[in-house]
Amino acid sequence: MATASAGPLLSVRNLVKHFPVKKGLFQQTVGQVHAVDGISFDIGEGETLGLVGESGCGKSTAGKTILKLLEPTSGEIRVKGERIDALSRAEMRPYRRELQVVFQDPYSSLNPRLNIRDVIAEPLKNYGIASGSALDERVESLAAKVGLRAEALDRYPHEFSGGQRQRIGIARALALNPGLIICDEPVSALDVSVQAQVINLLGDLQREFGLSYLFIAHDIAVVEHISHRIAVMYLGKIVEIADRTSLFAQPQHPYTEALLSAVPVPDPDAAKKRIILRGDVPSPINPPSGCRFRTRCPYAFDRCTTEEPQLQEVRPGHRAACHLRDRGPAPPMQP
Repeated sequence: MATASAGPLLSVRNLVKHFPVKKGLFQQTVGQVHAVDGISFDIGEGETLGLVGESGCGKSTAGKTILKLLEPTSGEIRVKGERIDALSRAEMRPYRRELQVVFQDPYSSLNPRLNIRDVIAEPLKNYGIASGSALDERVESLAAKVGLRAEALDRYPHEFSGGQRQRIGIARALALNPGLIICDEPVSALDVSVQAQVINLLGDLQREFGLSYLFIAHDIAVVEHISHRIAVMYLGKIVEIADRTSLFAQPQHPYTEALLSAVPVPDPDAAKKRIILRGDVPSPINPPSGCRFRTRCPYAFDRCTTEEPQLQEVRPGHRAACHLRDRGPAPPMQP
């Protein structure tokens, strides 16, 4: 595997993942689900990129395709400058140590037949990193990092709460000293107070180990707390990407504006304009022509029907895919 380079840890270019739609006795392909349709981004070492959007927009599919749990339809995926998108399962094995995942469901992602010691030890055994007493010491050290006591390691997943199970999943992801962890909605199934604990834990581990995260979530308020940069996804496309401060202060895409308007403000006297999007999310089997958001956009005009907007830089480090931005950046949002 390649050594560390000066470039990004992860680079994704024009990533596409389509799923065939089959019908009839002979299961003929009659269409394609455009789950991920040409997304591009980089993640640097020690950086967190939040990937946010409504359910069904392709966020989790993007994460699984980057991990090659799903094979990409087209596009490039590079880890430390080396392409991995066309590698076989055997060729991917060295890169599995660099790319780890924390799944959304903290119960179904753990083997119920293994105790927690074996769950955390499994990747270490698979790669022959440790055995015997050295393995036990490593497992106990990982458990301590995520706030689990050594005496709890001989218990089974069903004996733990949701937050504790997610800590177990994080410890397992840390076992191989990865560079990047893809967090696939890791707190969406947890109570709000437990969400905060897990997010704080991820932040502490990032600072200690220099980890990079792709943090996938549908709650933009959660993403704000952990991300350095945020990418907003809609119907298989990234429509806006910027650093956290710029995105929240001056969103440049109407969809981002609508998402931010739904974030609760902990001040009953604060005036805030709520943007209600009309209609439903279109089918990814037959997405709209031109701009995919046009069927729900309050600012749509004729050009949006025929021409797909490209992700373009509207201010330094801030890109948006909207024809309105051809006229320059939007002013700050008004409360």
